[in-house]
Amino acid sequence: MSKIPLEIIAEALNSNNLDQETISKVMNDIAHMAQVMADEEKAGREPPIKKQFIIVLSDPRGTIPDEDYVGWVVQIPEDDNPGATIDRIKRSAYEYNISKKGCKYPVKSIGEACEAVGAKFQKEQNVSIKTKFPITVLKTDNLLPELGEDTQGE
Repeated sequence: MSKIPLEIIAEALNSNNLDQETISKVMNDIAHMAQVMADEEKAGREPPIKKQFIIVLSDPRGTIPDEDYVGWVVQIPEDDNPGATIDRIKRSAYEYNISKKGCKYPVKSIGEACEAVGAKFQKEQNVSIKTKFPITVLKTDNLLPELGEDTQGE
């Protein structure tokens, strides 16, 4: 069923020489029915699934110890040096700390900088922190298990 704007329906009713009281009743009924349909559609939807960020770290040689790590997802321009990312976060934290709000509530660590420093200061340094809170880092050997001959085709 196509959706027709209420203005077009009102024009069609006006062009057929109906009295204003009838037109307003019909328009109110249509608006009420549309609201009821929208509410039913909204109630019928499943609630969105909350998602989280995970960093998957490739360690094919097994050189990283098995410990729990956390980190942040950060975005920088494609042609910039990734090694300078920490310095960019530090510079944005410094700029934040010399601002009025930063003087009142200064940040003292990279974690606090990721959480509290606003996008204005990050944008000046060409860095965008995608996760304000630390997320889990998972380690993988970057290999998929071989499929057994007895499981193929099932």
